[in-house]
Amino acid sequence: MTLTSPILNTTWQPEWQPEFIGTLLFIVEGERILLIHKKTGHGAGKVNGPGGKLQSGESVVECALRETEEEVGLCALDAECVLEMRFVEQEGQQWLGYACLATQYVGELTETPEAKPFWCAIDAIPYDQMWPDDKIWLPQILKRDPQTPRVADFLFRAGSLLEYRWRDSPDIAGTF
Repeated sequence: MTLTSPILNTTWQPEWQPEFIGTLLFIVEGERILLIHKKTGHGAGKVNGPGGKLQSGESVVECALRETEEEVGLCALDAECVLEMRFVEQEGQQWLGYACLATQYVGELTETPEAKPFWCAIDAIPYDQMWPDDKIWLPQILKRDPQTPRVADFLFRAGSLLEYRWRDSPDIAGTF
């Protein structure tokens, strides 16, 4: 069974269909957040949350949980999908991304061939080592404000962020 990407409208392109669907999971414990130095695959060399590509039959949260356990050895107990991101790339791959948050987990934090995990103070997140859009949306979801938009469009050209728009959308696509 293959994964069928949804057809969505974005600010710049109606009937946009991503080539890839990915997730991120950020575990927040008090005033610190779990981040990783990504070693392989999409985003190698960058700092981000654990995550990866959605597999057929998985929900977004199931993917985020699986990838987090594979990459850092932790199993989040209360993960919730809080943001959908539509990455419209003018010169490259199209990604649909989802960010999840959790505050409770079990397991032992472990470095793997995919990721080197580390805890970071929320007020010291190294945005200069992350994707350029992360500094826009990550602070917003960490506020846990129910008024925060749940969908965002990002326009890129060759990996450079050109523009972004928050969308008034109460729902996230989420399950495929």
